[in-house]
Order: sequence, then C-alpha cells, then structure tokens
Amino acid sequence: MKTSDHPDIKPAKVGVLIANLGTPDATDYWSMRRYLNEFLSDKRVIDYPRWKWQPLLQLIILSTRPSKSGAAYRGIWNTEKNESPLLTTTRAQCQKIAAVFKKEYGDTVVVDFCMRYGNPSTDSVIQKMKDQGCDRIVFFPLYPQYSAPTTATANDQVFRSLMKMNWQPYIRTVPAYFDRPDYIKVLADSVRTAYSKLDKAPDILVVSYHGMPLRYLTEGDPYHCQCQKTTRLLKQELGWGDDKIKTTFQSKFGPEQWIEPYTVEEVARLAKADKKNIAVIAPAFSSDCVETLEEINEEINESFMDAGGESFTYIPCLNDSDAHITILTSILKNEMSGWISKKS
Repeated sequence: MKTSDHPDIKPAKVGVLIANLGTPDATDYWSMRRYLNEFLSDKRVIDYPRWKWQPLLQLIILSTRPSKSGAAYRGIWNTEKNESPLLTTTRAQCQKIAAVFKKEYGDTVVVDFCMRYGNPSTDSVIQKMKDQGCDRIVFFPLYPQYSAPTTATANDQVFRSLMKMNWQPYIRTVPAYFDRPDYIKVLADSVRTAYSKLDKAPDILVVSYHGMPLRYLTEGDPYHCQCQKTTRLLKQELGWGDDKIKTTFQSKFGPEQWIEPYTVEEVARLAKADKKNIAVIAPAFSSDCVETLEEINEEINESFMDAGGESFTYIPCLNDSDAHITILTSILKNEMSGWISKKS
C-alpha cells in the first residue's frame, strides 16, 4: 500500500548475502592502484598509525606494487569474461545457492554476493537487497577460519552500510566453520580425489593458509589456532600420521614477524630434505584466487622446484563444487532458522 506521504513497502523477504575478499576491476595500473589502496588502507589489514602508514603506502608502495600485482592477475585473468577468477567463482557459488533456495523457498529468499574491496561493493548490494524488500539479511563471509583482517572487516563493512540507513534490515552474521565435520570431510575427499589421479602419491601434503603478523595472534586473534585445528581434523579424517601433513602460512607482507613456517621457505626445505613429491592445499580460501592460482601454483611451485623438487600438485579450492554448495547451504539454513520456512 502506498499513500502520498508514505514510502512504498515491498513484501518482506529474507536476504542471503555471501561475501569474499575482493577483486580489481581490471589489471591495468590505475585499476590495481584503486583496489590496493582500498585494501591496504583498511585498519583491520594494516593497523599501523595512519600518520606512519599512509605516506609509505601512497608514495612508495602504490607507486610500484600495482604493476607487479597487475602482472600476477593477468596471468590468471578470466579473459573470456574479463574478470578475476575469484569473481567468476563467487558468482557461480551465489547462483547455485540461489537455485537451491528458489526450489525450497520460492521467491521469499533473495541471494546475492558482494566483495569487501572492489565491486560489487557491500554498500551497493546491501542497498539493492533492501530495495528488493529484504528486511532480514544473513551475511556470510566465505572464510572457514575467523580472522580480523578477513571476517571482521567484512562484518564491519556491513554495519557501516547500515549506519547510512534510517530503516535498517536485521542482520545475522555467519560464524566460522573451520571444524564442521561436513567441511572437513569434503576437504579430505578433495585430497583423495587429487591423489587418485596421480601415478605416485606425494611424500607430504602441505596445508597452506594465508598468513598474518604474529602480533595479531598474541593480541587475541583466533585464526592461527583455527587453522591448526583444521589441519588436525583433516589429518584425522584422512587417517594419516604427522609425517604426511604439514601446516604452513603464505603471503607474508612487510617487515615484521608473521606466523611461521612460511610456505615458500618450507617447500624448499622439504625438497632439500628429500621430499621430492608434494601436494599443496589451501583450506583458508573458499574460492581459487590470485593467492592460490598465482602464488601457490607459480611462485611456491617455483621455489620447490628450484630447491630440487620433482613433482608439485596443487589441489584446488572447493569453489562451486556440488559438495561445497551443500555445505554452504546447510550453514545458511541453520542461520536462517526462525526467519524462513519451506514453501508449501
């Protein structure tokens, strides 16, 4: 119903918003600079005082890093769709989740996706969902393990979006799912599938997580502990001993100490220790991206081979596989409890 002095009110719907880290719009210098500026200006990511960090970022880092990062992205870019693989996969995940909910809930659930940095922005998608009638939104940052530079900053951005609204939708945020039995089983199945395609089983599985400064751990971030538990549960699910699996951390940035061991150094050490055939999996990423497709499959691979390695196997992220979508929809249904019921 609409009157001259009252805004149009659409039928109430439940929104499901999945989120990933982000992506540049293109690989040229200025597109990369805009993206990196937004990412590296986030206090959750780099928490140095602004007066100290911003001159270094603007005058030095953003003068050179966009060209280097652009080259890395060009090596993995989805040229057919002119977008990053992360954007392609996140959209596919969204579409598959939407298809499941359409079948079960009809038109009462709206499913969409956003990026913390870049496009589609959190602001724009939250507003779009509100305009579609979503008065309740389940927000799902696609990070199995919680950390402040990923999960927390994604949640921060949602609530900053709400601060601009006079009539806010209700929001539920999805917790970390690093130790869910179904998630661990599907991870293990992906390892078994990859190994079954090889002529010879790898000597060791390197479980590589995105790194963070050691200081964040000592200040109370649970990420490191959750990563270690994911590896331990994966090892148990596979029925392996400690000699068959190793936890490492990648993507070190800046001069301070990060959590160790560093993946790029550890794979070289393994090669020199006669572990000539290895596999690498990255359970901190729900979708393949520049950190997996370029950093692991190229830079870390090269480090291993240069140190005397012979066979390097990268095991892809769960991406939009049916088993992964089943896990994600199961998590979402639990978080939507009390807000939605199946169509009759």
